[in-house]
Amino acid sequence: MIVKETFDVVTGGAGFIGSHLCRALLRRGRSVRIVDDFSTGKWENLADLQQQYPGQCEISQQDIHCLEGLRKIFDRADTVYHQAAMTSVQKSTEDPLACNRVNVEGTLKVLVAARDAGVKKMIFATSTAVYGDSEVIPKREEMKAHPISPYGVSKYVGELYCRIFSEIYHLPTLGLRYFNVFGPHQDPESEYAAVIPRFISRMLAGERPIIFGDGEQSRDFVFVEDVVWANLLAAQSEVQRISLNIAYGQRITLNQLAEILNQILGQKLEPIYQSARIGDVRHSEADISQARKLIGFKPDTSFQEGLRQTVEWFQKRALTARG
Repeated sequence: MIVKETFDVVTGGAGFIGSHLCRALLRRGRSVRIVDDFSTGKWENLADLQQQYPGQCEISQQDIHCLEGLRKIFDRADTVYHQAAMTSVQKSTEDPLACNRVNVEGTLKVLVAARDAGVKKMIFATSTAVYGDSEVIPKREEMKAHPISPYGVSKYVGELYCRIFSEIYHLPTLGLRYFNVFGPHQDPESEYAAVIPRFISRMLAGERPIIFGDGEQSRDFVFVEDVVWANLLAAQSEVQRISLNIAYGQRITLNQLAEILNQILGQKLEPIYQSARIGDVRHSEADISQARKLIGFKPDTSFQEGLRQTVEWFQKRALTARG
């Protein structure tokens, strides 16, 4: 058990974003309790953390639906960073009940446990999916929510619950609407993997990337370390009861993504085009002026540099796998 009086909790801490956040907190001298049921999170993402940070890091294999377990883990916590979620839009359309259970019921239990434990602040990982397929670009926080997938609905409901817990129970909460996060440790092997790790994985193997649709759909990609920085800023700020866009504030089409990856890898692999998927948003771009103004967020890593670092990680991973 962590013996220090103050610590932070990261739910979903063995996941892609959560594990980066845990490492950042530990590097800054914070003690961290990591909560993950390892249904999608990976032990390898947390490799050597307890040895590297003795006495600072505690890992609990815990389902967020176990309220009593959460209450014990959260007791005396400063900040809870709630990253645990079903994150796949496609999977949410295939199994909306499971999505609701994890993203709505699970978030509600995290909020109850945080309230009961007297947590100082909860940072909620929400999503651009709450905006749906609105043609208005860029997306601004004051826009009406119009989700077009169970995943988007679940994240919006989570935001509403956060606001209610701030207003009724005086639990400070702040939502961060992630746009399309990418970086090292992102899983390319899942059936529901995000586009950048899927592209990189195939192209490193000399295979053509697969695009669902015409490739002119666009995304506002943001490097994972910038998302981590946004979480740290959010925890330090006095801002609460709202959700803020976290992105670069620019659009990249999937065709452009494939072209840039070809340049980085020195290849000329033309995409394979397949039918568009249900629930996918056509265009995504954020206005990040509110995050800049209220918590001081400013992306530090360019898209090209973040992509280069991500490719390097995948290359090292492939070499390690080959022995």
